[in-house]
Amino acid sequence: MDSTVSQFERYAWFGVFGVLVTFAIPWFWWGVERVLLGLPIWLWWHIGWMLLAAVSFWTFTQRAWGLGVTGESGAESHVETSESPAETTEGTS
Repeated sequence: MDSTVSQFERYAWFGVFGVLVTFAIPWFWWGVERVLLGLPIWLWWHIGWMLLAAVSFWTFTQRAWGLGVTGESGAESHVETSESPAETTEGTS
């Protein structure tokens, strides 16, 4: 996994999440009584939208996990050491 995220990809992910949130509730299907395969059309929209959201989130975890949470590059911002907590506090009293 590449730890750097381009500026374009950063804005693209914010756009993707904005669209996912905006259309998660099918307000434009409210009041429509059409039925497809025994279920209301708005329910089919919701099922499809949740599948699209799941694929989007999975792709995000693979490409840009940490974007907007961790350091500038989207990678972990802390440095891990091999010392255990006991070793780091032994000499301090």
